[in-house]
Amino acid sequence: MGLAVSTLRYSSCRPLQEALRTRLREVAAMHVRYGYRRLTVLLLREGWMVNAKRVYRLYDQENLKVRSVERKKISRRQRISHGPATGPNQCWSADFVSDKLTDGRSYRILTVIDQFTRECVAMEVDRSLQGKHVVAALTRAILERGQAPRSITLDNGSEFTGRVLEAWAMQHGVDLCFIRPGRPVENGFIESFNGRLRDECLNVEWFGSLHQAREKLAHWLEHYNFKRPHSALDDQTPATFASSYQSPAACSAPIERNTASCRPRQGFATPAKNAALDPVPRLPENAKYRGEALFEIAHSRGSLLSLWSQLHARQSSSGEP
Repeated sequence: MGLAVSTLRYSSCRPLQEALRTRLREVAAMHVRYGYRRLTVLLLREGWMVNAKRVYRLYDQENLKVRSVERKKISRRQRISHGPATGPNQCWSADFVSDKLTDGRSYRILTVIDQFTRECVAMEVDRSLQGKHVVAALTRAILERGQAPRSITLDNGSEFTGRVLEAWAMQHGVDLCFIRPGRPVENGFIESFNGRLRDECLNVEWFGSLHQAREKLAHWLEHYNFKRPHSALDDQTPATFASSYQSPAACSAPIERNTASCRPRQGFATPAKNAALDPVPRLPENAKYRGEALFEIAHSRGSLLSLWSQLHARQSSSGEP
């Protein structure tokens, strides 16, 4: 190859620069959040003949890199897991919706619903909503309904994790169930309601002022609770379902209601009485054909239904069970 032995076995003769390393560690210890560029400026001010590249090399060798740790949102209370609600006023859900007026100013909407009856028990509209506004809205809802809920499902927003709401919950004996950050599906009841609110009201109305927004949202809320059919309640309104509820034994939860009723659900056609159903492909009971079926499924790219039909036909023609 024509390569000299001295080049092949070359070892660096660069000085270790212990004095510079020691001073770099000292300066980094005094300014723990400074990166190598700011440390370079400080060393140049002291008279060291260095540049950013040399400082970065020593900075990396001394393991002085500043690590940026992402702040994690941790709720004040431990996340409590409750079962599904079996009656009204047991489990509520709360969240915020943001929108803008015609002049571009933003406002927020606090929505609170009952997970069992799907009623919207509280709706607060204002330019800014803090923990004290949440407490005031929940207190009014409890006075209107006559009792406090067993638990309220919330996200990890600052309005919900503050001391104001925590003190209120401890005073009223309410468990605050915080969902995991970034998992809105764990609060699906309020997310579904907010979707209906935005689709049926916020996206079709145009609010010129905060007063007008409050009036129209109050009108839509009355329509939602008393007139709008809810598919999860067998097309009843939330208020009708809540009034007809007698006891947990007499009326099951909305998500467990019988869907095979005589009256078709909203938006679905009546099913045929003698509808033909395709047989469900099952593995043969016979061990011989069962093993052959598993082998064909593992080594064939054809349709599983066609493979099952062929094996079933062979088994029927042979008369084996």
